[in-house]
Amino acid sequence: MSLNPNLFTEGPIESPTLNVMGLALAFLSPGLFIAGIVEWVSGSSHNEWPLFATAAISLNIGLTLRALTEISSEVKALSMFSMVAWSWVACSVMGALPYLWAGVFPWSNLDNALFESISGFSCTGSTVLEDIESLGKGMLLWRQLTQWYGGMGMIVLATAVLPRLGVGGLALMSAEAPGHKSDMLRSTATKTAKTLWTVYFVTTLVIMLALWIAPGPTLFDAVNHALSTAATGGFSTYNASVGYFDSVAVEVILIAGMLFCALSFTLHYKVFVQREKLAWVKSSEARVFLSVVFFVGALVTLINLSDGLESFPTVFRDSMFNVVALASSTGFGNVRADGIGDFVLWGSATQITLLFLMTVGGTTGSTAGGMKILRLQIGFKALRRELRLFEHRKGVFPITIGREPISDRIISSALAFVALFITFVILGTVAISALGNDLLTSASGAISAMSNMGPALGEAGPTNNYLSFSRPARPILAFLMILGRLEIYAVLLMLVAPANRILIRK
Repeated sequence: MSLNPNLFTEGPIESPTLNVMGLALAFLSPGLFIAGIVEWVSGSSHNEWPLFATAAISLNIGLTLRALTEISSEVKALSMFSMVAWSWVACSVMGALPYLWAGVFPWSNLDNALFESISGFSCTGSTVLEDIESLGKGMLLWRQLTQWYGGMGMIVLATAVLPRLGVGGLALMSAEAPGHKSDMLRSTATKTAKTLWTVYFVTTLVIMLALWIAPGPTLFDAVNHALSTAATGGFSTYNASVGYFDSVAVEVILIAGMLFCALSFTLHYKVFVQREKLAWVKSSEARVFLSVVFFVGALVTLINLSDGLESFPTVFRDSMFNVVALASSTGFGNVRADGIGDFVLWGSATQITLLFLMTVGGTTGSTAGGMKILRLQIGFKALRRELRLFEHRKGVFPITIGREPISDRIISSALAFVALFITFVILGTVAISALGNDLLTSASGAISAMSNMGPALGEAGPTNNYLSFSRPARPILAFLMILGRLEIYAVLLMLVAPANRILIRK
């Protein structure tokens, strides 16, 4: 008896969401298995069985869903957003199981295990662990891998092996890492996904090798921090984060990695695969992002110098590292005894500037969070057009990004996103402050969660963890992380999709 070659593509139930969810869960199993082997071999603890068990469960559920379901030839946009959102939620739930079975969090603190997993898959980097270094090496590796999967790998992989999605595959990918249509690759979904996956993997490998060569980090350190950097996540294997190494070389490598991964991966594809060497320069969004980073870095350095915090080398080093870490939404910390890495202790002017960086984030099509530079570009240009229309009421002033005009639909979508982002930040701030936290901690926490940043200001700075927030407030922060990672629309449409199907059937 021969095996049906279409066993995992043509099931009896037509459900694109469950099919892609199954694929995403199946892709988690190799990472869980590798983490289990590392835990077993290292002998750091005896928590390999929770990782192996979760790998088996994830693989079996994933293959079962794939075998029982199929994707129709035509997939609607609503279903594509639903695929992304529900797959991501399923992976977050599965990712929490090793923490619970290994006793990292007791079952009575199920919410903390889910928070840690959501923070990982959303590439936020916020933690509720009090002693990170107490975890075994396998558990630490899995913690880092949640960020790596959440960065781009899970969705791109899903697209790569689903050629039946056709053009829909690109839409699926853009829900996770949306970009302007001029930056989207003109190719099939399968080819696009595979090439972006390759760029993502090679980027991780290069960062890992650079860290390994640098004095200080071990191979284990290099691998784990490369995974986090590529995903702009911010998880570290040490309580002191990057400050543990106290190395200028390590920080320079991470700065370069964070900046690279905060730029669109479609640009990297054009540069390294299509040999368009000027693609970075031609991208107006990339130019604006880098200009903002270096301008704010210089400004923060000058303000900290004027405040007399430390000598110029120390101020420059710590100011630039933290500006890049926050602008890229990575959130690594470099707090040292002889440095000024704890930005909670900086002046009010610098903290307001940091809040701005946390809100803006990186570029579209990158693994960074935030509102994204492109949307702010469109917003400012739309404002300028409205002001010009006051003077020239019959004038026609098209909005362009680079040399390409932007349609009114894209403009309205960008402005609506900015409005929704601000609305959820305000609602989150009100809710968190009502649950026992001060205003600065609440506002910065809401912004950090929506921007997938990690550290916040006030009581949740780089030297603290998110246990600083009250227990009822942390689920709110986790929900904001989901909203931020999935670009708000995917989550809202995920909730709308079931109701929409009910209404259609009625």
